[in-house]
Parts: sequence; C-alpha cells; structure tokens
Amino acid sequence: MALQSSPFSNRCAAVTHAAGWVLILPCFWFLDRLIAVCKLTTLERRREDTCYLYPLKVVFGSIVFLVLFVVTAPVALLGFLLWAPLQGCRRPFCYHRESASLQSETHTGLELEGKGSFVFASANLCLLPDSLARFNNLGHTQKRATAIGECIARGVGRPNIRIVIDSPSSGGALSPSNSILPTSSASTYGATDRQASIPNLNSDVVYVPCDDTIEPSHIIQHNSNQNSNRQNRRLLSQGLSQLGDVPWEVSTMFPAHVDILCLEEVFDKRAAQKLTHALSPLFAHILYDIGGYACQPPCSCSSFKFFNSGLFLASRFPVVDAEYHCFPNSKGEDALAAKGLLSTKVLLGKNLKQTKLVGYFNCIHLHAPEGEGAIRCEQLNMVTKWIGDFQAANRQADEEVVFDVLCGDFNFDNCSPDDTLEQNHSLFEEYKDPCRAGPGKEKPWVIGTLLEQPTLYDDAVNSPENLQKTLENDMLRKRYICPPVPAAGSPFVYPEIDQPWIGRRIDYILFRENSISKHCQTEVEEVSFITQLAGLTDHIPVGLRLNVRMDS
Repeated sequence: MALQSSPFSNRCAAVTHAAGWVLILPCFWFLDRLIAVCKLTTLERRREDTCYLYPLKVVFGSIVFLVLFVVTAPVALLGFLLWAPLQGCRRPFCYHRESASLQSETHTGLELEGKGSFVFASANLCLLPDSLARFNNLGHTQKRATAIGECIARGVGRPNIRIVIDSPSSGGALSPSNSILPTSSASTYGATDRQASIPNLNSDVVYVPCDDTIEPSHIIQHNSNQNSNRQNRRLLSQGLSQLGDVPWEVSTMFPAHVDILCLEEVFDKRAAQKLTHALSPLFAHILYDIGGYACQPPCSCSSFKFFNSGLFLASRFPVVDAEYHCFPNSKGEDALAAKGLLSTKVLLGKNLKQTKLVGYFNCIHLHAPEGEGAIRCEQLNMVTKWIGDFQAANRQADEEVVFDVLCGDFNFDNCSPDDTLEQNHSLFEEYKDPCRAGPGKEKPWVIGTLLEQPTLYDDAVNSPENLQKTLENDMLRKRYICPPVPAAGSPFVYPEIDQPWIGRRIDYILFRENSISKHCQTEVEEVSFITQLAGLTDHIPVGLRLNVRMDS
C-alpha cells in the first residue's frame, strides 16, 4: 500500500489536530523561552560575561515570559483537549514526496551492470526545543536546523568523482566517496610534484597520468581554489586509510550522493520541516515527525509521550513500505519521548531480468542513561524481532533484496566496561559492524562519535577543518571525545598499553548479509567520520559506502 503524506486518514481529523496545536503553540513557546533565557550555552556565556546588562535581561525576560505563559495556559488547555484524543488515530509519521521525476529515481548501475555502491549516513542532531537543547550546550534550534540542512545538502549534492591512475602497471580507480570537485569550479587535479588537467568536468571519472616511479599512496587531491583544499582528502594517507580490511577517512563533508540518510533527535517539528525543505531537492522521499504522542499504545496507561521518536529518514529511492514501533520499556526522562524503531523497504529498480530490486533500511534510537544496559539489551531484542517480522510480512517472491542496513544512535559503545551487556548482544552476530574487532574491542583506526559538551565551542573543534585535525591527532582527540564509562566500583585504565585512544562510538551503521538475496555479495568500500556539522551538534556523523555485486 502506498504511503500517505498526511498522518491522518481524513481531512477533518487533520484540521482539528492542526487547530489544537495552534492553540497549544504560544504557551509552549513562552515556556520554552522562559527556560532558555535562564540557560546559556558556553558560547553565549563568553559573550555575556562582558555585558553588565545580562542580569537585567534574565530578570525581566523571566518575568515577561512567565506572565505570557500563565495568560496563554487556559487556551493551551483547550487546545490540548482537541489534540490529545486524536493521537490514537494518527499514523506514526509524515511522508514528503517530491516531483514525479525524482520519485522514479533508481540505481542504474545495479540495473544495467549488476553492480554498484550505496552510501548511507547517520547523524544525531540534538534538535530539541531550544530550552532543552541548551542542557546539551546547544542553543538556537531553528537556526541550527537551517544551517544543518544547508550543510548536508552542500555535502551530499556535490559531484562524486572517481580518480583513475593512468599507469602501465595500475589502471584501477581509487574511488573514495569524496574524491570531489566543489560544485563552484576547479580546473585541475594533481599529484605530488605533478599537475594534470581534467579532460571533462562533467565526467564522473578523472584520469591522472602517472608512471611507476610515483606510488599510488602519494596521490592527493588538489584544487586551484585554496579555500577548497581543506575539504579535499588525501586518498591513501591518513585521510583515507586502510588498516586491516576497511578503508576509512575523516571527512570535512558528508559523502557525495548519499542514498539514504538517517537523523536522530529531530524532536522539534519546525526543525523537521526546515530539514525537509533543505533536503527535498536531493532526497525525493522523506519520513519525519516519526512516532506517537500522548499515551503509547493509544488508550493505555503507559507514560505520556511529550515528544516523538526524533527519527528522520531521507531517501533517494521510493519508500514502498514503512513501519514504526515504540519501545515500551523506557524509563525516566527517556520515557517522555517515543523512541523506537523505524523499518522501511525501498525500491531500487529492476535488473535485466525485470526482477524488482529492493533494500531494507532500519533506524533506531535506544535508551540513553548510563548504567541501564539491561533496558538497552531488551530493546535490542525487540529490534531483532520487529525487523524480522517486518521483512517476513513485506518480502515478495518476485524481488531481490540487495541490502539490509541498521543504523542510529545506540547509546552504548564498544569500549566501556559499563556497556559489556550490550557489546555481547546477539544482534552483532546477525549484523556486521565494520568498526568492531570483537565484543569490547574496536579496530585501531576507529574514532569515537560522542563529543564532550562543555568544549563544543573550543577553537580545536568549532569548525570542520579544526575538528578534522583534532580527530586525526591521538593526543588532541582524548580532550574532546567522551571517554569510556567504567563499571561501577571497578578501576579502569584506558587505553591499554600500545593501543590508540578511541573514545565512545555510539553512532552505528550495521549491515546484514544472511537476509539478502543469495545472488548478491556486499563489501565495505569506505567508512567515514564526518566533521561538517562541527559546532552544530554534539555527535560526529558517520557514513558507510557499501559495494554490491549481483551474480548473473
């Protein structure tokens, strides 16, 4: 069944719901401002320290917003009586579709050649109401949403250019995901001590003349625009390295041509709409405002949900089926949000035999508080079951499954003794984690994705370029990435002797092979740690490029 753009089945319910929210919004906004005026981020505190009028601003601002909150509260109560009962008949997401030309986008490489690559990305944005975001040292939610949307669109929308070494002994493509030319202009690519012109800027392949005296590992990207040099990454040096079996990089931009994007903590509705507006020219299919409000399940005695799940999914390919489940075991402050699992099935096209090609993409946001691994393990059990049920109900005999991906904010890492339960969960026997060497052990090149909140605006991490340099430096990294959490009452030394300092990696992109078609083979082409949102969120986005080959 085709997804509906409105979360309501009839217009009357949608209009009544909108009217109720209009009555609630002023009171909600005044309460938000009342808290926000008293809670500064560290960046704002630096500025206000030099302003003698700041105490007066807090006092008078608090009084004004408190009075306005009290005055509008009766109207909000009336709106709540209209809004809350309708949550029982609300679908758990809004669906935005672009024009027909974009809706029909397919993966032509996979259709015609039987091989291709898919790029996935995940980011936690902390787009809570402004007052609550400030407790994570992030403010100005609406401005951040606009800036984040522009940043992602700029990174994803740039050309994806492959570099080919024209050499007697090597003619292969180095093909990193951001071997790129910025969309503005650049007339040359080059190599160390050598320059080469680009035959055709509109081509996806750039040929660099080379001879056997120059090692491929010395090939770097150059751009005649010096401002763009920092965005270009070295191919086989520290920027895009291969230690063991997985190429990886720290990139100042999102990978070019991301196919499916998963965002977490997009709790604010206006922020979700701003992201949708910014990303819809690139992603024809967007699911937002995912999750339920009020009591979930409806008419139950469960805790009241003031916020949705915070999940946001943007796809280049048509979403043919989608299903959402809310975790019933959340506790504390996490129980106020409808965190859960979004499972989707996307249509990728048809192969030469006219068989449908589909993929499964799943997004989650697990329980957050430290020391509550048992709750997260129970949620992982639910995730495994719900994904299996969804795929069993929607799998058809006349289609080939090309990928099965699970990503999101898991809220546990693979190095903290406090997260031992989750690290050993059976989910990791089903899904592969390209960053994981085993339970409790990361691969040596991995970088933590949770930033220390008090230092978000330090010079070392307040721009994409500076954050990139910091993450690539082992000594600097441990000052700005959250350290592992020790088990209660147990001493803990980190890292072990001769091991790199990694920190907490709680943002994952996993893939599964035993659930895809027997004719498909997958291989990780690249893992990315992305610094483009420096200063805009307290997480480091991650990316995964997955190669797929189909046997004829």
